[in-house]
Amino acid sequence: MAGKAAAPGTAVLLVTANVGSLFDDPENLQKNWLREFYQVVHAHRPHFLALHCQEFGGKNYEASMSHVDKFVRELLSSDAMKEYTRARVYLDENFKSQEHFTALGSFYFLHESLKNISQFDFKAKKYKNVTGKEIYSDTLESTPMLEKEKFPQDYFPECKWSRKGFVRTRWCLADCAFDLVNIHLFHDASNLVAWETSPSVYSGIRHKALGYVLDRIIDQRFEKASYFVFGDFNFRLDSKSVVETLCTKATMQTVRAADTNEVVKLIFRESDNDRKVMLQLEKKLFDYFNQEVFRDDNGTALLEFDKELSVFKDRLYELDISFPPRLNHRLPKLGVQLTGGSTPELSALPQPAVQDPPKAPAAFPATARLIPPSPTAHVTHPSPTPWMPGSHPAPSLGSAAF
Repeated sequence: MAGKAAAPGTAVLLVTANVGSLFDDPENLQKNWLREFYQVVHAHRPHFLALHCQEFGGKNYEASMSHVDKFVRELLSSDAMKEYTRARVYLDENFKSQEHFTALGSFYFLHESLKNISQFDFKAKKYKNVTGKEIYSDTLESTPMLEKEKFPQDYFPECKWSRKGFVRTRWCLADCAFDLVNIHLFHDASNLVAWETSPSVYSGIRHKALGYVLDRIIDQRFEKASYFVFGDFNFRLDSKSVVETLCTKATMQTVRAADTNEVVKLIFRESDNDRKVMLQLEKKLFDYFNQEVFRDDNGTALLEFDKELSVFKDRLYELDISFPPRLNHRLPKLGVQLTGGSTPELSALPQPAVQDPPKAPAAFPATARLIPPSPTAHVTHPSPTPWMPGSHPAPSLGSAAF
């Protein structure tokens, strides 16, 4: 609740990860991912731990259900998590319902030493004590302890089987109430379409969906509370601006399909220098000849094209971005072949003090989105941990000491 702080020294850790690929190779990828996750938990030792997963169960949920069950059992029963004696798990397993399925998985772990913690019942409109470990799945729409929605199909009509949406839970730690929102926004379906306009049509779709979520959270149905939104936002750099900047002196060649005359590739060549190919752009390919542009100084030079949150500047605040770009995050797809193998290191983040109501942006974890119940909202950006081609998907994390 606004104006009151939670118990001093209570540490909160927020983790988000798109885990779709973990279920393609559960014997290797899941083990590596869980090992890294447990190391992060051990390093931070949070009292309250939230893990938001997107694409939970992979591309074919029905075929992966046994792997899903194993993954959940491992999390709930592992020695690394034995001090977390209370847990709530919400899995959207209703894969047969095109109208409702989001493939979101939300895990909440409470340390045995944590007192004065309760969860909000959205139907009864009151808080309830949290005891034991409980798993909710299948039809989450009827579960009163959360709000879940899939975005309307007309938000992204070209995708017949979109699974994008959000899940919201509310918690009260001592006298501090806050919402945790697991969100998955729409991706760029085609680089060829994304670069046609600035902002792209996909950016407009994400804007509409994120705006819808924010409006739902601050509507009049419930008392307002601070909230963290962390998930897979699918934000990208402004593709048209990036291409025009990288290929200022290039000429463009258009390649069309012989049977449909549809554009399938754009080739940008230098005007001189033997017309060297600078960039090849396809539906799922963004192959630029100088990859160092995306790595030098953690890609800072590209931040001017990071515009997707600017439309929310009066509602949201974002911390400075200092992490390097990574595949499938804010950049068009790079021309990199993944081979699998190595494991990325997860950087340990400091545990800054968080006050309620928040005032200084530096007080917030670099990976959570916090919106206080006030006219001027603040948001911090979900920062991915270091990742290099050839590694498995790494979770993003944030920590805070209330």
